[in-house]
Amino acid sequence: MNHGNDGGDDAGSAAPPLAAQQAERVFYTWSAQKAAVPLEIVSGAGARFQTADGARWFDLGSMTWNANLGHGHPRMRRALAAAAERGLLAYPTSVFPDKARAGQLLVEVAPRGMAKSFICLSGAEANENAVKMARLFTGRKKVIARTRSYHGATLAMLSLSGDPRREQFEPGLPGVVRMADPYCFRCPFGKQPSSCRHECADDLETVLEREGEGTVAAVILEGVVGANGVFVPPAGYWKKIRAICDRHGVMLIADEVLSGFGRTGRWFAVDHEDVTPDLLTVAKGVTGGYAPGGAVIVTERIARHFDDEVLSCGLTSYAHPLVCAAIVATIETLRDERLIEHAAALGDWLRPRLAAFAAGRPYIGDVRGVGLLWAFELCHPGARQEPAPAANMARVAARLRAHHLHMHKRDNIVYFAPPLVIAREEIEEALALLGAALDEAHA
Repeated sequence: MNHGNDGGDDAGSAAPPLAAQQAERVFYTWSAQKAAVPLEIVSGAGARFQTADGARWFDLGSMTWNANLGHGHPRMRRALAAAAERGLLAYPTSVFPDKARAGQLLVEVAPRGMAKSFICLSGAEANENAVKMARLFTGRKKVIARTRSYHGATLAMLSLSGDPRREQFEPGLPGVVRMADPYCFRCPFGKQPSSCRHECADDLETVLEREGEGTVAAVILEGVVGANGVFVPPAGYWKKIRAICDRHGVMLIADEVLSGFGRTGRWFAVDHEDVTPDLLTVAKGVTGGYAPGGAVIVTERIARHFDDEVLSCGLTSYAHPLVCAAIVATIETLRDERLIEHAAALGDWLRPRLAAFAAGRPYIGDVRGVGLLWAFELCHPGARQEPAPAANMARVAARLRAHHLHMHKRDNIVYFAPPLVIAREEIEEALALLGAALDEAHA
């Protein structure tokens, strides 16, 4: 028992606020602990949530990009309550109805030719197991990832991520090789959209030839680069990547952790080009944020390989009953409420509106996205290629908070990724608040 100072035992002393109690005993992520600015969320409905001080916020970041079904969804509440009431405990090779149903539904919504799933708890776990499967299947070791990407916060997945946060943990996973990004606004090849020839996709071929035939197990690419900038690949990009992988016998891993389950107006971003990867990883929206969950979905060829070969992947909470129940309820809700079609329609409706929104603000260098995944890249007014300084972004963060807008921010980018249940009228209201916040920060 901890007999240390607990803040005082006087009968008349008031308990410290909940945030202070929590901060004393629980870490915040990706933050110096004294600099964290937490929100005490007490309730929510749809695209909004309420904090303990009575403020109503627009959730324009879908919590951590995962609340695709919004807050307080009645169907999800019922499904998780029923699963909790069953109180089922299971070990990894257990059989139960929600597990079988989750596996069936994942294959039904996945690209054609995918056959079987490994169900886990997070995107990082999904990506780690996908890399392990690719290495086991091919007998090769190297993995190619983009220069600017994010695949998870474990040591191995930070190694694969093209993200500066990995630097303090280097050296990490060996055998990681980099290829160029489809970052059209700042094209690494100096191309304009009119002259693009998919040089960023061709770079994969260049890297494979440089590394040597038969040495690369897989290339892992986000369907749309998410947290590092919302890079929507140009049309034809994924088909070219698929063809290059086929020529070299390299496994294609599509990381759809952030861009999956309707975020881009399709079940998965690769569906925009009707491409089937060898392995497809999911998390976040797969449970609507109502439970931790993830999966690796693989093709028939890979599934059959492990019929006789040992799949050296295992997790204590693999296919946990609550996770499987959440996956089933999420997929059925997305289908029944036609939320993916709704996200696609909203994306088409948003495109000209966001272009007009940016055109009237010289500090917005670029606005890009698809479906309900968008990014505003903030720059110096009149100098689109010069990113906005950190001081500007600190003011932006403060004004967003003042207007009760929950939005993700990274470097000089502000992200717009609301739950798929949001209505047009709510988006119009939210954009008015966003415009006010950005204008105040740049006044």
